[in-house]
Amino acid sequence: MRWSGQELEVEQGSTLPGLAKLSSLVRSVQTPEFAGVTFHEVLAKSALNKVPGSSSMPFGWTINPYRGCSHACVYCFARPTHTYLDLDAGDDFDRQIVVKVNVAEVLRKELARPSWRHEPVALGTNTDPYQRAEGRYELMPGIIEALADSGTPISVLTKGTLLRRDLPLLARAAERVPVDLAMSIAVYDHELQQAVEPGTPSTKARLATVTAIREAGFDCTVFLMPILPDLTDTRAHLDEALRQIKAAGATSVLHGALHLRPGVKPWFMQWLEVHHPQLVPKYRSMYYGTNSYAPKAYRQWLGARIRPMIRAHGLRYGSEDPVTGGVRSSALSPAGGARAAGAGTWPTGFGRPAGSRLAGARLVGTRSAGGPADLAGPGGDTLF
Repeated sequence: MRWSGQELEVEQGSTLPGLAKLSSLVRSVQTPEFAGVTFHEVLAKSALNKVPGSSSMPFGWTINPYRGCSHACVYCFARPTHTYLDLDAGDDFDRQIVVKVNVAEVLRKELARPSWRHEPVALGTNTDPYQRAEGRYELMPGIIEALADSGTPISVLTKGTLLRRDLPLLARAAERVPVDLAMSIAVYDHELQQAVEPGTPSTKARLATVTAIREAGFDCTVFLMPILPDLTDTRAHLDEALRQIKAAGATSVLHGALHLRPGVKPWFMQWLEVHHPQLVPKYRSMYYGTNSYAPKAYRQWLGARIRPMIRAHGLRYGSEDPVTGGVRSSALSPAGGARAAGAGTWPTGFGRPAGSRLAGARLVGTRSAGGPADLAGPGGDTLF
């Protein structure tokens, strides 16, 4: 297929003002295969993003090969990162996708530095590394190989079923480094799922990916996030969700209530007014002013409702997050470690397995589309 674009640093009508300022912009591409979406190919100067030491996040490094996401989840916490390029956090975030075409090459150079300490790296902390664009650009195989070759532990959290393409590669990587995989599957009503996450694979397809992950020898955590008040928090919906998660073979569940950052709230409320106008007053009272979190009482109520249900379905759950009311993994905490299948807990944190194959027993990456985003910067690497 013939691609049209523009040369480095040349501004044309198809290039949005903020992106045209980037000296790293190679070209902007549109193709009928991705109707309505423009890909802005850039040359990244760095691949690894350091999480500040003051952060409470259970990982220290991230990689985001894409910026913006065609999954178009109306609640996505990462939307405000697009404003740093003079793009809006709504439609532009869904349709103007920045692609770091040289990310794997840059990553290899960074991992080869003597100063690199082989600390765990999380993918999926901002925008999804397995969104549809990955099918064309194929950036993840190079990233996975670079991390594994350098002895760096890997985690991936995604809504993308394209992960299945790389399961053989991830299995080979797991022979050398800890590899943890997780799927984000929040909504188990098909009509609602298609409305609130219009660009994502269906819930059924993602559950099939959970099964494929398990068949490949990995454990798999499902992020049941965000739980939407009065939409997905009923006993019936939660029970059906957990039934399907268990049937797919998942080993653990993380849950959390909807979180609406100021830059996300207007976009979500606009969607709510169209699809569920009767709930607008309640949501305005729960997420009032600049408040991003569901009320503490609601979070406590939700936890008390879902925790016994998780146990009843024979699933594990992580420790409760006192901020979001959900749960989180401590696998990447300084004292934490990855657990090898049948091999106990790694006593010194992450490191190369001694001839045993890792099966991702604990979740490493913790990007949740409903989780709070504490950090945001021009690099677009928003974490929660």
